[in-house]
Amino acid sequence: MERTPGRRLGIGAMALLVLGGGLALGVTVATAVLVEDGYTSRSVPGDAMDPTYRRGDTAYFRLGGGGGIRRGDVALISAPSWVAQGDVLKRVVALGGDRISYRAGDATLLLNGVPLEEPYLKDRATPATGPFDVVVPEGRMFVLGDNRGNSLDSHVRLSDHDGTLPVSAVRGRAVAAPVGFLAAGAAGLVGSALLLAGGGLGVAALVVRGRARRRRRCRQFGQVSAVTW
Repeated sequence: MERTPGRRLGIGAMALLVLGGGLALGVTVATAVLVEDGYTSRSVPGDAMDPTYRRGDTAYFRLGGGGGIRRGDVALISAPSWVAQGDVLKRVVALGGDRISYRAGDATLLLNGVPLEEPYLKDRATPATGPFDVVVPEGRMFVLGDNRGNSLDSHVRLSDHDGTLPVSAVRGRAVAAPVGFLAAGAAGLVGSALLLAGGGLGVAALVVRGRARRRRRCRQFGQVSAVTW
């Protein structure tokens, strides 16, 4: 029995497409489960948190209110009075009852009168662009970007509640990339590669079949011409 030209290519294409589609579906399901568990990810749009998060980095968050927020946490914050749309990514440096201050020329901020070590600062630069002295009201927080010279944060918004924001504005706390997100990302890349390869094999199978049909027509035409002649 004559084997169909391009049959193996077609079978290979179908197998790759099925595998790629299965992986893509798995990624969708896994991502939905992570979101259901309270995780989300965001692409960092600016340089305010450089070098901790650089523009274009993916930041991961465990969603929830600000009840468990601590000094030093990087938080995803809803601050419509600061930005009209979207959230801001800032580090919490002081909470209700804390006194946070800076005097021009000092090497560090003072938190409750004690120098605040901030190893995350960009290039270990000056910790503020101007002096301030704020006692944070209960239920509020003082937040700063790690790149102080390029961050619209509490220390440059002192005219609005001394730069403080309500703790309830916290939407989530930054966490290390959940394994599930990393696995889903890797599976998504593999799935995309399989789909592309399957599509390529499918096209190749169609080309082989088309050429085989043309050769058959040529042979048939040659036979008919020979008989007619």
